Amino acid sequence: MIRWGGGNPGSCHEKASDDTGRATTPQHADLVITEGFGLEVDGRMKTVFPTLEAAQKRARDLKAKFPMLQVRVYDAAEKKLLELSPTE
Repeated sequence: MIRWGGGNPGSCHEKASDDTGRATTPQHADLVITEGFGLEVDGRMKTVFPTLEAAQKRARDLKAKFPMLQVRVYDAAEKKLLELSPTE
């Protein structure tokens, strides 16, 4: 689940994935991810995935295509940013 900052708490929620299980793209910069795994690119949260494997696969694909980017995965449950290892 994604929660936006500001406004009434709990008034604006969006699922981390649509009904097909695909990732969703956040529409606001002041969001707080509360479920799933976020893809952070150059310090900005770009996409939320329902599974760690899906987020890591997309992160590796982006890093392979654009090696200059800093790509990390955010684990909402643990509230930690995970770096990609050089072997991934």
